[in-house]
Amino acid sequence: MAVNEPNLADRSGNLVESHKGYDPRIIFFYFVIAALLLTLAGGLAYQQLFKTDLYHERERMQNQRRVLVPGPRGNIYDREGRLLVGNRPRFAVVLYLDELRQEFRREYIRVRKNYRATGDKDLPTSSQMETIARATIVQRYLDQINVLLHRHEKVDSRDLLKHFRSQLLLPYTLVDDLEPAEYARLIEGLPVRSPLQVYTSSTRYYPDGTAAPHVLGYVSTDPDIDDEDFPGDDLTTFKMKGSVGRNGLEKTFDAQLQGETGGTIFRVDPSGYRVNPPLEKRQPVQGKNLVTSIDLDLQLAADAKLREFNSPGAAVALDIHTGEVLVMGSVPDYDLRDFSPRLSYAASGDIEKRSAWANRAIASAYPPGSTFKILTSIAALRSGAIVPDQPIVDCEGVIHRYGRNFVCYNGRGHHGEVLLPDAIAQSCDIFFYEAAWRATPEVVAAEARRFHLDRPTGIELPYETHRMVIPSPAWKDKEIGQNWFPGDTANMAIGQGYVLVTPLEMACFVASVARGEVFTRPTLIHRDDAPTQHTEPIGLTPTQRAALLAGMEACTVTGTAKVLTTLPQLRVPGVRIAGKTGTAQIPGKKNVAWFICFAPVEKPEIAIAVAIEGDTAGEEFGGGLYAAPVASAILKKYFEKKRRPAPPAGISPFQPRT
Repeated sequence: MAVNEPNLADRSGNLVESHKGYDPRIIFFYFVIAALLLTLAGGLAYQQLFKTDLYHERERMQNQRRVLVPGPRGNIYDREGRLLVGNRPRFAVVLYLDELRQEFRREYIRVRKNYRATGDKDLPTSSQMETIARATIVQRYLDQINVLLHRHEKVDSRDLLKHFRSQLLLPYTLVDDLEPAEYARLIEGLPVRSPLQVYTSSTRYYPDGTAAPHVLGYVSTDPDIDDEDFPGDDLTTFKMKGSVGRNGLEKTFDAQLQGETGGTIFRVDPSGYRVNPPLEKRQPVQGKNLVTSIDLDLQLAADAKLREFNSPGAAVALDIHTGEVLVMGSVPDYDLRDFSPRLSYAASGDIEKRSAWANRAIASAYPPGSTFKILTSIAALRSGAIVPDQPIVDCEGVIHRYGRNFVCYNGRGHHGEVLLPDAIAQSCDIFFYEAAWRATPEVVAAEARRFHLDRPTGIELPYETHRMVIPSPAWKDKEIGQNWFPGDTANMAIGQGYVLVTPLEMACFVASVARGEVFTRPTLIHRDDAPTQHTEPIGLTPTQRAALLAGMEACTVTGTAKVLTTLPQLRVPGVRIAGKTGTAQIPGKKNVAWFICFAPVEKPEIAIAVAIEGDTAGEEFGGGLYAAPVASAILKKYFEKKRRPAPPAGISPFQPRT
């Protein structure tokens, strides 16, 4: 036994060594674990101390929603403060779905129980049963409306599902655009605290929807209303539908007419339902009003007269001094009341069928016919090609020049050796052929461009055409690739051939002639303190101007527009009118009857241009027969109003009429 004792001692020593108090490998892992714990603690501290704002912002964005409501559009008035376009309340029955969460849940449990009771293994999914439950509850509420309104409306399940998924915080519309009687029954019949409510919005209102519809324009639904001034642009946002101008002044001044957006910021629960009360709320504000230069009385008179001819046409009347547009009529037209609350397919198709969309006062470019002879006269006078008191040609109904015959289409006879005033009054074509040949086409074209007849006027309306043309030899070579011939000069002299202008341009032209200047900038905005426009003088001597105006006045007394003084129904008592008729032939198309004028001759105030498309081929006197009566209707109403007694002191002319 003693032999084994050393071995035991050795083994005992080894055993003691194997239980040392430390091991380097273990200590290494202590440091590793400590480092990991410190890293974790530092990360937690960083997240809690330095990223608190970030998580708070994320929580805010997740738990808050923004609902925006557009402000009503501003009103549009005529120059005397009479309402042309306003807003009317539009009533709809809506259901606030976020108040029905408990009912939806109970109905879902009932639907699921009923399906399971059938024992059918092919059951709808949970999502499908939720959709069925929601549609059932909404139909129950809609049935309450049906009883009160004697209707039979049904819920559109697809539309409801779409609304529930994307617009839960917005009220769901059950019945839209209620009649006044229906609105009254619902106000009496619906409980105050019901999820069913009558929602009031605004839509455009037109006291007379046929007054200047092309000028006023129309609006359409805008699902993306402006929200720049409302806080919370980083939140999930629900927007009530607004409106946006699509034509006319509604389009041009859309930014001014748009109301200020209001809205509410809500907290929502994890399911997206609203939690009251709201965190922030602001009421929408109506947009700014617009006072136009239109005179409603004159506009209605012009529109009524234009419609009598049952032909496309336009009429424009300007304040000679300020350029303000008193009348801008275009036919065929449409009724703006058909656009409120929305334009139907049937109404849109009717407008399209009648070609009534276009505003012919600014969008249609016509040959001006003999009204252009006023421009030819000015060019010839200023160039010295003619003088007022000397004849330049003997009109025998036809003249042979440049190897061909040129016919005088006006008068159907011989004018003889006429002076400028008689040539204007009787509209002698041969006189103006000769005047243009003497002045040269370049001079006539340059004069027309000086009056800005080759460019848009810049009126505050969309879609003004750029198709106006003032031809010249250089223009014809560039645009058509052909030489200029004497016949081209003759055509241009009488407003035929390639010449194209709009009714608005001719109204500006005759207003400029009345002031003795070369350009009138038209405007549809009224200002009480609007200054008189001043542009470059025409440059006629007093004698030349007197001869020009004498011819234009004689046109309305003994000439081609004498119906204005010989027919009692067209006569404007006590008013001297300077005018010029014209009938332009459009090859392959209808004629265009023109009349331009201003009055009174001795102190001009109002300028008018009328153009009416005719349906009689080769007609030569359409201006006096068709266009002049429209001008007469405007002038009679204008001077009738001027002769009215002034309003009593203290009564503003801008007070809207009821």
